[in-house]
Amino acid sequence: MMENYRKNILTPSRVITLSLIMLGVLALVTAASLALGTADVSLKDILEILTGTAPKDDPARLIILRIRLPRILLAGLVGFALSVGGVVFQAILRNPLADPFILGVSSGSAFGAVIAIALGLGFSLGVPVLSFAGALFTIYLVMAIGSRKIGMESSTILLTGVIINAFFTAIIMSFISVSSDDRLHTMLFWLYGDLSQGKYGQLLIIAPFIIVSSIILFAFSRDLNIITTGEENAAQLGVEVEWVKKVSLVIVSLIMGLVVAFSGLIGFVGLIVPHLARMAFGSDHRVLIPAASIGGAIFLIAADTLARTIISPSELPVGVITAFMGAPFFIILLKKRGSQWIRS
Repeated sequence: MMENYRKNILTPSRVITLSLIMLGVLALVTAASLALGTADVSLKDILEILTGTAPKDDPARLIILRIRLPRILLAGLVGFALSVGGVVFQAILRNPLADPFILGVSSGSAFGAVIAIALGLGFSLGVPVLSFAGALFTIYLVMAIGSRKIGMESSTILLTGVIINAFFTAIIMSFISVSSDDRLHTMLFWLYGDLSQGKYGQLLIIAPFIIVSSIILFAFSRDLNIITTGEENAAQLGVEVEWVKKVSLVIVSLIMGLVVAFSGLIGFVGLIVPHLARMAFGSDHRVLIPAASIGGAIFLIAADTLARTIISPSELPVGVITAFMGAPFFIILLKKRGSQWIRS
């Protein structure tokens, strides 16, 4: 028994080993995604292109470096962010149904994007800026309405997020329904997730923000472990529950605002992947956060690859694929494990 206990002790080396294994799977999925598409490119050609040994006039070089690679990197970052957000939301709110969109940040971002398109602004700058502004405004509303003098209650925050999400969604659909502007109708594709606009400039903006935010959230791993056992218990053990909740919710919401601004609305990633990671690796957030975040990158890269190849040369919004993959799984998961989530 003592030997089994020692094997199950979580050590930094075990976390690093698990992360390296997950990164290896991520590399394999990325390589497969680079090779798949309307134009077939062999793995040998991809290796030569990435190492700089391929001829500069090779058409495959343009396809890989300018089209597929930035899109794949964007998908990986978005999946990473959505999953780490899902882990934190489910821990803070102690609710298996919580995900990065539960606070209405996605609908707030989409509302800002609709305003940008209505004003004639482009996707290169105007849409992301107003989308991010919409997310910030939504965060302010949730925090202002959901907070009480005695603190923030999870049920109040959840209910506030649902109400705000429904309100902004109604406004968005009203804009699209009554408008004769074709630009607003193209928003329907973006609303279901669009990674086709991925560019290296966007990655330089998103990547540092997500990495720093994830490190901060990982630093809260021990506190999150204790909070999932109950807020009163966590407070008795010395955790500053309200402070941890506020900081975590603000950081995750800001990440979501930034991600939605560049990728559109992609559901189920932050809902399903954390559950899969929890079932596979346990509930300790010191391993759950890195496992789920890398798993989210793998999941969304695979989903986006399917979205752009399943009806090639046309493509589907990646949010359609994640919904098709996520909805049936979550129904089964909720039926079989939902009631056991807090005890798992």
